[in-house]
Amino acid sequence: MAKISIEEKHQYQEKIKPYRDKIVEISSKEKAILLAIQKEPASAAFKRLTLVDEMLNLASYQLVINHVSQMRLRLKEENALNDGRKSLYKSVIYLEEVVSNYVDVPYSDYEDKLAEIASLDAAHRYTLTKKMGLAIELLENAYGDNTKWRWTFVELEGRFAAVAKNIIDLKNAVSNSDPRSPDYEPTVYHLRMIKKLLSQAADRYREKYELSTNRVDDFKQGINFLGSLRRLHVLLGDREDAETVKKKYEIWSAKLETDMKRMEAQKKA
Repeated sequence: MAKISIEEKHQYQEKIKPYRDKIVEISSKEKAILLAIQKEPASAAFKRLTLVDEMLNLASYQLVINHVSQMRLRLKEENALNDGRKSLYKSVIYLEEVVSNYVDVPYSDYEDKLAEIASLDAAHRYTLTKKMGLAIELLENAYGDNTKWRWTFVELEGRFAAVAKNIIDLKNAVSNSDPRSPDYEPTVYHLRMIKKLLSQAADRYREKYELSTNRVDDFKQGINFLGSLRRLHVLLGDREDAETVKKKYEIWSAKLETDMKRMEAQKKA
């Protein structure tokens, strides 16, 4: 690897200064919003949605810093990447606080939380979700395939899939899927995204179980995401898709039961 000159380091620092300034600005804004939530908890939901968006903006600047480092110094900026990962986690957590982190439960279990953001239209819900998904994808690409965080991203992707589902107004999803509805386009795109995310989360958790942890909890979480996907298909009247997912759910559940019995037998041996 070629040695980095003092001039190259100086140019790099000059280039990233505006982004560092924005990071400081957003971090200060976050503290101010959290303080405002403490003072006025009644309006916390929309303030937290602002935090979700700001944390995504924060992650974007941290990713830009890494990109500049690669272009100028031919090195990944690991600190910026790690900060970006933390910012994305915070973004997901703030959204969980608004819409819940439930995976496989009836809509009625968290409907009261969505009532607090009832005025948020379908387009804004979809746009925020899409922005979060893109940020996670960009971060994973920036880390690369051989990162030590590979399996950690399974949790991040799963939590994102859950909030992407929970933020949509499922009570009106069927009516909004009618082409005559003003919310037709964002609703259809959002539902399409959710189905894909839930399926991917299930597959990724099973992959994590089989290739990394061998932890029953990981396989169970994958099965939970399949249950959530089936529940969504049933709600939307997608009978064939619901039946397909149900069969997969049953096969995975049987596999888990077999594995648990084998693990128990090995402990006793």
